[in-house]
Order: sequence, then C-alpha cells, then structure tokens
Amino acid sequence: MYIINFEKPIHIHFIGIGGISMSGLAEILMEKGFIISGSDVKENNLPRRLADLGAHIIYGQSATNIIDNIDVVVYSAAIHPDNPEFTCAVEKGLPMLTRAQLLGQIMKNYQISIAVSGSHGKTTTTSMASHILLEAGYDPTISVGGILPSIGGNIRIGQSKTFITEACEYTDSFLSLSPKISLILNIDADHLDFFKNIENIRYSFRKFSELLPNDGTLIINADTPCYETISNELSCQVITYSLNSEADFTSYGIEYNEFGHPSFITLCHGESIGKFSLHIPGIHNVSNALAAIALASRLGITPKLIQKGFSSFYGTNRRFQYKGKVGDVTVIDDYAHHPTEIKATLNAARNYPHKTIWCVFQPHTYTRTKALLPEFVEALTLADKVILTNIYAAREKNTIGITSADLQSKIQEAGTECYYFPIFATIENFLLKNCSPGDLLITMGAGDVVKIGETLLGK
Repeated sequence: MYIINFEKPIHIHFIGIGGISMSGLAEILMEKGFIISGSDVKENNLPRRLADLGAHIIYGQSATNIIDNIDVVVYSAAIHPDNPEFTCAVEKGLPMLTRAQLLGQIMKNYQISIAVSGSHGKTTTTSMASHILLEAGYDPTISVGGILPSIGGNIRIGQSKTFITEACEYTDSFLSLSPKISLILNIDADHLDFFKNIENIRYSFRKFSELLPNDGTLIINADTPCYETISNELSCQVITYSLNSEADFTSYGIEYNEFGHPSFITLCHGESIGKFSLHIPGIHNVSNALAAIALASRLGITPKLIQKGFSSFYGTNRRFQYKGKVGDVTVIDDYAHHPTEIKATLNAARNYPHKTIWCVFQPHTYTRTKALLPEFVEALTLADKVILTNIYAAREKNTIGITSADLQSKIQEAGTECYYFPIFATIENFLLKNCSPGDLLITMGAGDVVKIGETLLGK
C-alpha cells in the first residue's frame, strides 16, 4: 500500500469526491496543503464547498480526468474496476488508495484517534461525542457521516491531536483504520450484499477490535448479544455500557418530556455520576448517549461538561429531523433504512405529539429488502399507516425479483393499512388529501424520500 508523506503535499485525485466521507477527507488534505482534484457523477453542496476552497471539481467521470500531474488516486466503495477513471489510473500505474486506507493514514497523525462503529447510531453518537469534545476544549478534527449543524457540515478541522470519525463496516473498510479508542455500538445483520451472515459480520467486528494497541480502549455495548466474543482476551482496556445488562456504565430513572426527549441518571460502577438530558427522542439515543458518556469519562471530561455537550446537541440532519408543519401536520425526516433503525424511530415517535403516525418508507437496496423482509414488516407495522415508494437501488440492479409490492402485501396481511405508489407526486397528493391536523408524518429511508416532505412544505 502506498504511504502518504503528510510533510510533503502532493496532488491527490478523488474518484467519487461528492461522497460525505470522501469530501471531508479531501478538505482535511487541502488544509494540509495538498492539491486536490476530484470527480463525481452529479453536483451537490459538498463538492461545491471544496471548489470554493480551491479544489478542481469535475462532474462526470472520464479517463481524461486522470491527468499526468496526479500523484495518487483515492476511490470510494461505490467505484468499481470498470469505472473509466479507475481503469485509466490502473493503466497509468498510479498509486491507488481506498477511502478507508486514506482515512487510516490520516488517523495516524493524531494522538487521540477515535473510531465510532456499529450497525446503527454511528452518526448520532459521533455527533454527540463531538459536541462534548468541543465543550471540553479538545478542539477536535471531526469527520461525521451526516450534516452536523453546529459545525456547518460534515467536517471540522481542529488544531489539536484529537480526531473522531465514524467507522463503517461495509466492505470491511473499518479494518483499514488506525484508532486509539474504538466504540462498538451494536452488531446487526446488514450489508448482506457483502457479508455472508451475522457470524461473518461479528468476525469483522472482532478483527476491528483487534486493531487497538495495548494502551488503547474499546468501549462496547454489553446489550450486544455475545459481546464478550468481541472483547475477550484483548490486550487493551475494555469499557462496557448497557441499558439492560450489568456494565461499567448504566442508566436508570429514564423520563420523557412532551417531545419524547429523555432524561436519565447515569451510573459508573454502580455510583451515580449525574443526571443527563437530551434534546433528541428515543430510548435508543439513551444508549448512544451512554456510549458518549463512557468515551468522555475515559478522557477525563467532567459530567458537567458532558451535560453541556448534550445541551448544545439538537441532532443531525436526517435523524428524526423536524422539517416543519403543513396544515398542522408535523413533518419529520429520518435516515432509518434497516428494521432495527425503523423500530427505534417509530418507538420514539410514540412519545412525540401525534394523532396518527404516517410513515412514508423508501426501501433501500434490493438485497436488504429481500433478506430482511419479515423484519421490515414487523418494524413498519409500528406505524399507524404506511406508504411505500419504489425500492431505492443505490449500487444495485434488481436481479432477485423483489419490489415494494411484495412488502406492501405482507404489511397488509399483518393488519396495517399500507399503500404503494411508484411516483413521489402521487404520494404527495395522497398525503394532502388524507392526513389530518395533529398527525405525524415521517419520511424515512436512506435515499431521496426526504424530497416528499420538503415538497409538501414548499421547500
């Protein structure tokens, strides 16, 4: 693998620079004096920001984009060997790095490098922890997989030796990282287009935990089934947290306000360290907060500063994000696209003011929809009424013959009112006619379903 000398900036070209992680890494390198170019298939705000900072951005991908003065090419997981720029770089013999390999090399420049992993909750927990680090004066560099309003985007470049990032398990990319402290929030069956089964996923998380040095720390959720197989016999420190099991950090006395925002008392080794309150809903976020509290405590941050971090955190974009009201119908948008995430969001919605909960769900990828069909049915029936869009293909083609109509019929069989409309405009008109004042409308999914709520709100 090519090793970058960060003391000698060079020209690095990003294939797929519009990705949320890729754009963030490009910005970090620009701050260090590197020349950055990159391409993507369509425009968005992230490459526009890089262009404003001086990067050369190209829309559309072509072999002609791989010019002679490029020193290294970085590519995302969405880029395949038949991509024309990838092919040209190989033919020219240019050094090439995956996004994760670059991230791993960047992390080595920091004394405190924190990697937040897990099947669910990475963005929220990374964001919570980032707020705490900022309040505690750590001046961290932050790379988060969503838009965090408090930092004005997905990246913040600090001047300290602290770095915090999400660590994604898809394609085993997190095995290329170099953490000093790792968090494992949960382990669930997902990305089954890459992993064979849950045991295959658990094996990867074990390998991820083994990346930690002897003086490192693993913070792991003890509610994860058989979590000990991930943490046993590691040479590093292991800290546990839990909502339901014995652990180093636990909580009790959970209460919810009128918006479903929880307050709770945290115990460390059975002793109270204080009461904490969140501005985001759901018991799953109490679990995420315990992970952030465990991390902050490991770094010696006081409970008062931890609560100050929580007090300034109102969530990230597309995580139970309040979008507005139309005809006294509240519109919320959420990124949930796995059954576990859907359950967490809809259970949180139960504590939020509502008459009827409408869930407009956009299934994400054919393989996930097919593999987890019964689990999707169970999760979505927590809503009062469900509307399905077409499956968002993302990186896939429908070679397995699954459609949203299959999911619709199963939900209807379970006794929940469910509709399926392939066209967004049809869904929008249906909602305008059928939602009543006081209803709660949640647009949900990892694709572009957010547009439905925004159109209704006139955005």
